[in-house]
Amino acid sequence: MILPVSHENQHEWAILNHELWPDSTIIDALIDREAGKLPNEFLYYVGDKAVAFISLSIRHDYVEGMESSPVGYLEGIYVKHGYRKQGIASKLVSFAKEWFVSQGCIQLASDCELDNENSRLFHKKVGFEETNRIICFIMDIK
Repeated sequence: MILPVSHENQHEWAILNHELWPDSTIIDALIDREAGKLPNEFLYYVGDKAVAFISLSIRHDYVEGMESSPVGYLEGIYVKHGYRKQGIASKLVSFAKEWFVSQGCIQLASDCELDNENSRLFHKKVGFEETNRIICFIMDIK
């Protein structure tokens, strides 16, 4: 069962969010959600236990390799270790595609770090095509 994150289940989501992005605390995730920065979060339940989530956004700015606007964007997807390889992530991506179509999007984009081979393989497995590879730079000037 896939449910939107609400006030009632946001703590379950924040724990999963922290497991995916450990540099962000559970409190940080809850604060960002309360501030409206993360409005399209969905949890996947097995029975009454949240075991996965997907984070979606609609981007109106330029998205690398896209030909349309707005673009559906898969910001993050996570399945707890004991529940992987059961098709849950694929179900979440299918849900995302349907949700984005209902929002007027005709393309779905995502990204991963260059060295995250597991994420790259997952994206290819669920139907994404690689469009570009970039390396970003920064320089302190003061």
